[in-house]
Parts: sequence; structure tokens; C-alpha cells
Amino acid sequence: MARRLALILLLACVVGDQVSGQEPDDVGVQAAEPAARRPPNIVLILADDLGYAELGCYGQTKIRTPRLDALAAEGMRFTQAYSGSPVCAPSRCVLLTGLHTGHSFIRNNSEQGGWGPDAPEGQRPIPDATITLAERLKAQGYATGAFGKWGLGGPGSSGHPCYQGFDRFYGLLCQRVAHNYCPTHLWDNHDVDILGNAYFSAHQKLTEPLATEEEYYERFLGPVYGPDRMIEEALEFVDDHREEPFFLYFATPVPHVSLQVPLDSLAEYEGEFDEEPYLGQRSYLPHPKPRSAYAAMISRMDRDLGQLFDRLEQHGLTDDTIVIFTSDNGPTFNGGSDSAFFESAADFRGLKVDVYEGGIRVPLIVRWPGHIEPGSESELPVCFQDFTPTLLEAIGAAAPGGTDGISMLPTWVGDSESQRVHDVLYWELGRQQAVRAGDWKLVRITDREGLTRTELFNLRDDPNETTNLAEMMPDVLAWMLTLSRTARTPSEEFPSVYDDGR
Repeated sequence: MARRLALILLLACVVGDQVSGQEPDDVGVQAAEPAARRPPNIVLILADDLGYAELGCYGQTKIRTPRLDALAAEGMRFTQAYSGSPVCAPSRCVLLTGLHTGHSFIRNNSEQGGWGPDAPEGQRPIPDATITLAERLKAQGYATGAFGKWGLGGPGSSGHPCYQGFDRFYGLLCQRVAHNYCPTHLWDNHDVDILGNAYFSAHQKLTEPLATEEEYYERFLGPVYGPDRMIEEALEFVDDHREEPFFLYFATPVPHVSLQVPLDSLAEYEGEFDEEPYLGQRSYLPHPKPRSAYAAMISRMDRDLGQLFDRLEQHGLTDDTIVIFTSDNGPTFNGGSDSAFFESAADFRGLKVDVYEGGIRVPLIVRWPGHIEPGSESELPVCFQDFTPTLLEAIGAAAPGGTDGISMLPTWVGDSESQRVHDVLYWELGRQQAVRAGDWKLVRITDREGLTRTELFNLRDDPNETTNLAEMMPDVLAWMLTLSRTARTPSEEFPSVYDDGR
């Protein structure tokens, strides 16, 4: 542990080369001047399976998100922002380590434990040697808190947030437990907080609709809604640390699939959509009004985030706080969600789990009053690994070594001429691989027989990835294939079909 702390402090002071082999992180813009009073607070909000087009400010017309729309009007909206992965755990690993999935420790969802009320919790933990964004900020004097869904290590593991730089954690350590918005318990650091909900599985099927709506709610809701507790604890964290710089990582589990929402929020969409009861055919929980429930979950999340923004304002912290909102991947195809009805991924190809644009292109909103022009928009391609160098530069700290990220601070502050751009953006997930270089994107998908489908797209001309140019552009294809091999290193924990250099 002492060796690890020394490494954290060293990384806070020394500029190193990126693991990816791109230009060092210190090239380009000088570090931002620190605020006169103190460094800015940082609020990083991560939604769960929220599609690119599920906010009003990104074109959504059926789901109401007034507080996030206002956040976009007060800050900058990115139109080419990418998550770290098309699924939960690896995307969060990229977000917190600054390493893309060709270099990160977690490269897929990897379950440990099992299902049921007494089964051990957690996913494969990130190791103790991991240097997270929270640790880097803590080394700069920040109070650090994580609230919501974690997914990078269960109770007592090396990946527990309290061992990864967070002073405070409240929420769900395990992604499986997060499938139920009314769990029996949440975690308060290392202690269990019993909520008073009876256990029931978040994966149930009905053979026919129940007799009344009330029967659904009696079976599939509990007295305590987990996300309500998470926002309450996050607000308390702001109250407790308002006199010092803080990093608040709020990883809401909404709107990940299970259609569970308190009835006061469900009533906001009463009669708005044509509905057919969802019986659990595609897993997760049944609901008599699936479209209304899904929309209400997102609107309630928006309401909760509004409480957070209001609390910052009440403490006079709005102007001294960087607020970031994004999503861990594209919209899901599971459960009673209806991505086609809501046009959740806009016209992009694919959904969650896919390395096509619909699975990895996500909303990204950043507000920093006095630094970011209100109502601005950026087409800069950015990815989750960019948050670490960006935020450290924004607070006046030395650029970090050992990441795949590039600071987007010049774009935030309107200095586009000084903005560096990625030579390569890279993703892998199981038998899928994607590389973006400039406007070109390579997608490779290998089936279980070992046959690989290779596709090449020009995103400037074909953002929806409809026309495969692989045969028409052999030189570009050869270049992109070379990048797909050099952008990654093999992983013992997550062996890949691409380890053979194909």
C-alpha cells in the first residue's frame, strides 16, 4: 500500500508518456490557472444504459428531461462522445483509470459470486495497483465520494471503492444486485444498510397479464426505492464538504432495464403512450405500462439530478463546480425497454453490447460557469479515457502519465486551435473490436467458428454505418487493421480472439 501511495504522489507531480504510444500528455495547452479561492469541485454523473438520444437536448421528444436540458443550455454539448465500452464494468474501468479497453484491466463484464439473496456479490475487482481518477484527485487535496452503482469489485475486494481512492461510498457494489431498484440493502462504505425491502428476483416471467396494475406494484416494487437513497446520500456529501474541494462521482443505476419506478413518477406519463403489458419475455421484471415506466424512470433521474444542481446553488458552489453528465454505453435491448419507440440511439446502428455507434456513442454535457460558453456544442471526438487528463489539467495539476487520454480542456475553454486530437480510439469486447482514426472506423466481429466479419466505414459521410467500404478501400483497410493490432496489448484475465494478431 505504501508503494502504491508513493506511485500516486509521483503521478501527481511527474508527466509521463501514454501507455498507448501516442504523444505525451503534457504536449499542447498549459495547465489552467487554479481558482483564486480553491480548485473547482468536480461532479461526474454517469447514467446506466442511457441512449445517445434519450435526453431532450439530444433530440428526444417523448421523455421529459428539463434539468439536463438546462444543464446543456448552460454548458457544452458533445456530439461525438464515446463511452469506454458497450457494457457496464469495462466502461467504468476506462472512465476511472484513463486506459482504453486495449490496455485496461477490466475488458468485459466478469461475474463473481452468484444470484440470490445469500450469494456472494461482485464482479472481477480491479487490482490494488490500479491508479484511479479518485486517487489522483485525492492526492491533490480533494474529498472523494462515490454514490450509486460500482461494478469494479465486491465487498472486501481490492476493487472496493474505499480501496480505490474514495473516502465515502454509498450504493450498489454488485451489478447483479443493481438489477433490482428495490434491493434488500445498499452498501455504506464497508457496512450493509438494510433498506426494509423484501427480497424478490429482478428476473421474472408471467404467462399472462396480472388482474390489476396494483398487483404488479405489490409484487415488483418495495417501500424503499434505491435511487432515492443514493441521491439523498450524495446531497449529504455536498453538504459535508462544501468548504473544501470535492470530487463527487454519482453513478446512478437508471435506466438499466428493470421497469421499476415509484407511482408518483409513473403518474406523470399517465395516458401518453399506447401500452401493452410487458410479461418478462426478454428478462427482467414485468410491468403493465412499460413505455410510461421507462420514461418515468429517466424523468425521475432528471429530477434527482436537479436536486443536486440546486444544492450546489444553495451553497454558492455552482460557479466553482465542473459538472459532467454522460452514460456508460448505449441503450439496452433487454427487458421491457423499447429503444425503437423512443429512438433511443437516434439513427445510429446498434445498441448496448455492440461496438457500432449505437452501442458506444453517448451524450456528454459539461458545465463550468465562467470557463465554458453556455449553449456551446463540440464535434470533437472524445472518449472516457480523456476525463483523467482533462480534469487534472482543469484543476492546475500536472498532466498524468500512464493514460490513453488527451485533455479536452482547450475545447472546453474555447481554444480549439490548441486542441490535440486522438490518432486512434479503440474498443474491444469479447469477439468484437472497433478502431476509429479520423473519420474512418473499423469494426471486426469474429464468430464462434473463428470467421471474422470486417467492416470499414467513413463516419463523416456515413455516421449510421450502413455502407461497408472494406473492399473498395484496401489501403485504408490495411492501415486500420495495423492500428487494430498495435493499439492493444493481450490480457491474461480477458483473452481475446485478437491475441493471435489477426
